[in-house]
Amino acid sequence: MSNSEENDLRYPVGRYQAPVSVSAEQRGTWIEEMAKLPANLRKAVSGLTEAQLDTPYRPGGWTVRQVVHHLPDSHLNSYTRFRLALTENSPLIKPYEEAAWAELSDGKTAPIAPSLALLDGLHGRFVFLLKSMSEADFAKTFRHPELGEKRLDWTLGLYAWHCLHHVAHINNLRSREGW
Repeated sequence: MSNSEENDLRYPVGRYQAPVSVSAEQRGTWIEEMAKLPANLRKAVSGLTEAQLDTPYRPGGWTVRQVVHHLPDSHLNSYTRFRLALTENSPLIKPYEEAAWAELSDGKTAPIAPSLALLDGLHGRFVFLLKSMSEADFAKTFRHPELGEKRLDWTLGLYAWHCLHHVAHINNLRSREGW
């Protein structure tokens, strides 16, 4: 597999490219992507067998099951970061080791239904919070130990991309495999 093919499988919607400035219209589009994730993910995994759920989306990549479990893990961390930034002055957040989390037994073998249900509830709350935020709220920041200070509007864009990114992993695998 060429490096270009590997990148296409790893980043099916490209890498996140943060805009220089974020408009209210752009935030609205991103919030809608967040709102659509639970339904889009359910559609992407609909009808998959246990063997298909345990298929990596690319050589050396996570299985579909791990991707499904990763999404609420990741978005729960993001939701917490938003709440911290909205209630504290540029708090230092704790990152998590997403690859290690994906290797835990629940990430590798648990049924996906609880993670789909968790994502439904989490995104219901997250989107409600996002829609209630003001322009000034989106300018608030948190500090990431490795990435530095990040604005909430930048983070919203990243997580809207994250929704598209992982659903594309599953849909592209289904297409390649004829599922």
